[in-house]
Amino acid sequence: MTHIKKMPVRPSAAEVEALAKFSPATIHEAQGRRGALSSRIKPVDYRMKLCGPAFTVRCAPRDNIMLQLAINYAEPGDIIVVSAGEYEEAGSFGDVLANACLAKGIGGLVTDSGVRDTMQLRELGFPVFSLSVSIKGTVKETLTSTNDPIVIGGELVHPGDIIVGDADGLVVVRREEALEVAALSQAREDAEAGYIAAYKEGKSVVEVSKLEAVLKAKGLTVEA
Repeated sequence: MTHIKKMPVRPSAAEVEALAKFSPATIHEAQGRRGALSSRIKPVDYRMKLCGPAFTVRCAPRDNIMLQLAINYAEPGDIIVVSAGEYEEAGSFGDVLANACLAKGIGGLVTDSGVRDTMQLRELGFPVFSLSVSIKGTVKETLTSTNDPIVIGGELVHPGDIIVGDADGLVVVRREEALEVAALSQAREDAEAGYIAAYKEGKSVVEVSKLEAVLKAKGLTVEA
């Protein structure tokens, strides 16, 4: 049985860079409000950001042997994305493994389990997004697989999909849609810049958002 598989199709550096300039919230809205992982998965430090191809791995709950193997086989820039059954009571990753990731140039970690050593992780600056923080240790017993499709945070993630994260949360973009989503994200940012300029010119929220007809249809009344 094969346990370790390489990423079948890797996005280009241009595809990753095209998305890296946008926030997960912008990308989520631009691609039709798709791809947002559960809001429970957050960075251990609000300054942490990540963007890169998903190196997917399944782990048994309270077991990090496959996570360690993923670190061993991932390539620079990869984001290790761990599906571990939403098991919160385990510190499956900490400062020692973060140093291993930094030494290899790995781009970040996303897990639906717990992590620990958060003070050290903040000092290291290695981007870590987790479901929980837990001091409880893990075992190294169960071999599963890498680079198969997984479900994490309620979203299906394929190996090679692009994961983008910041203080607000995480979004996944299908690799084959990366450049299209980047163009849609830029269009959204351009539109929002126009809204802000209009506010500064003195226009109202109702004017800018074109709410007049909607409010009239709903029968809004305003008391004098």
